[in-house]
Amino acid sequence: DFDLKLTDVNINDVVFQASENARLKIVQRDGSIRAKLDAKFPQIEGDLTHISNIVHNLLDNAEKYSEGAPDITISTYNEENGVILEVADNGIGMSKDAIKHIFDKFYRVHTGNRHDVKGFGLGLSYVKALVSAHNGTVQVQSELGKGSTFKVFLPFKISD
Repeated sequence: DFDLKLTDVNINDVVFQASENARLKIVQRDGSIRAKLDAKFPQIEGDLTHISNIVHNLLDNAEKYSEGAPDITISTYNEENGVILEVADNGIGMSKDAIKHIFDKFYRVHTGNRHDVKGFGLGLSYVKALVSAHNGTVQVQSELGKGSTFKVFLPFKISD
């Protein structure tokens, strides 16, 4: 259970700030990040700190699980009752079996012989819990060697 401090959150502002914060790390690896802020109605009811953490976590994973130069696109757009936040990368991707478990607490995708990917397997379980606390949904599409796309839906109003 999370104690959400609900305010009006402009998801485009959160995404822009997070992408700027991630840019330095990504550029150091000769990568690129694009923010496509297409949500015409970006105001949602949410907890700014937790929404920011969701975005940062997804961007951090996109960078962390990319071999070579990361190529990341983070997008916002509207659906009927809310906003979609999408993070797409050219990373290592995941098997169908791994996808079944990535939102489980402490689960980490096996990265072979690489020991440079740090973490405790808590990030995506936190993302899922927080998105659910905001009455939203999170989905992932991924293919081994071809990257991943995380799609988060957040409603305009939690109470609806």
